Amino acid sequence: MALTREQYLYMAKLAEQAERYEEMVQFMDSLVVGSAGAELTVEERNLLSVAYKNVIGSLRAAWRIVSSIEQKEEGRKNDDHVALVKDYRSKVENELSQVCAGILKLLADYLIPSAASGESKVFYLKMKGDYHRYLAEFKAGNERKEAAEDTMLAYKAAQDIALADLAPTHPIRLGLALNFSVFYYEILNASEKACSMAKQAFEEAIAELDTLGEESYKDSTLIMQLLRDNLTLWTSDMQLHARYMGLRRSDVELDILALSAIKKAYLNFPYLGGVDVLWGEPEP
Repeated sequence: MALTREQYLYMAKLAEQAERYEEMVQFMDSLVVGSAGAELTVEERNLLSVAYKNVIGSLRAAWRIVSSIEQKEEGRKNDDHVALVKDYRSKVENELSQVCAGILKLLADYLIPSAASGESKVFYLKMKGDYHRYLAEFKAGNERKEAAEDTMLAYKAAQDIALADLAPTHPIRLGLALNFSVFYYEILNASEKACSMAKQAFEEAIAELDTLGEESYKDSTLIMQLLRDNLTLWTSDMQLHARYMGLRRSDVELDILALSAIKKAYLNFPYLGGVDVLWGEPEP
């Protein structure tokens, strides 16, 4: 039996409280499809984002753990375990692909076409970029290349609208800059571009910080902090990498203990990639 839009919204909130996020996704999917092309309210679009964020977040975390275990088993040359882990990783990747395909279809068929305001367009185009980026995280070959290209197109389209319609302090514009810079750093390995983008977004927001209203102050300053955290992490990573690589290329005889210490620090650097956001808050 089909529910009304209000009932689907209530059930999605109920599922969120119960931490049953797969069902929350189903309720929000039904709400979107049943809305006959009508634009979602801010509350509805945020709930949709939260639902998918939690489902994809747990799958991404699972994939990283399984991939790490796979590398360890390969290092131990435990072929039986490697085969089992590879199969399990493939299972997680199939689930990731299905979740991404689900939200990307909703975005293409309903959400982006119905978006009327600049804010909504940026929100959904950013979301489109996010889920193509999640595909690029684990795809390989041409599939990875295609996912990266789709990510770039979505983020660039969102950026064009954000620069024209949203203030530098707007949480959605800041979140876009944060995620776009993470894409440059993690997927394209363009660390200088990532740092430049994050730095520019942070500085532009700082310059207009006194114009922030109370309702968006918390979200905006949180994302600004994440931008600064990523900048600090990436800059340190780049400096350490440059120092290690410079020493490795040097023709000068080095103190073997010093080189060993630097290499160990480089290999064990606590790389976290970069924090990104879907809805003005850190990812799990």
